[in-house]
Amino acid sequence: MTELAHRPWNAWRIARWTVAGTLLALPAVAMQVTDEVNWTVSDFVFAGVMIIGTTLLYEGVTKLSDSLYYRAGAVVALAAAFMLVWINLAVGIIGDEDNPHNAVYFCEVLLAAATAFAAALRPAGMSRAMMATGGFQLLITTLAAYDGWGASEPPGATGVVVLNLGFAAMWLFSAGLFWKSVRQQ
Repeated sequence: MTELAHRPWNAWRIARWTVAGTLLALPAVAMQVTDEVNWTVSDFVFAGVMIIGTTLLYEGVTKLSDSLYYRAGAVVALAAAFMLVWINLAVGIIGDEDNPHNAVYFCEVLLAAATAFAAALRPAGMSRAMMATGGFQLLITTLAAYDGWGASEPPGATGVVVLNLGFAAMWLFSAGLFWKSVRQQ
């Protein structure tokens, strides 16, 4: 942990932490302006853990490779995982957040993490890990479309499929970026 504290503060690092702090401060500001936003202390703690945790994960990954493709692949993968968890807990991807089908998305994030660590975060392994996660996302998309998961609830069957395809594209794009970093070596 002390290594992260002693890393130089370049403009990109300052921007990352500024964005993280701003994302965490936005709900507090919104609560002063409108009654529509009503976060509790536990909401802020959870958001802080997610936002700061994701930023720290990226900080750790940047030490592994100087390749811009590797770093971009990590950004896309972390963004996909972050958004999957955030959207799923906030409103749910399939129906509302209490729909039991939504549990599959937490399994997907665990799959991404487990396969990434099994690959020792090396570029070729990361490419395969993100490819597997993208494939799992496509499987979820197929199941959702076939069984009509969330068809009677917002965003509807089409919305669920489109959202799932968007996440699949993110995972597969991340895989491509990691593969490009392998080819760059």
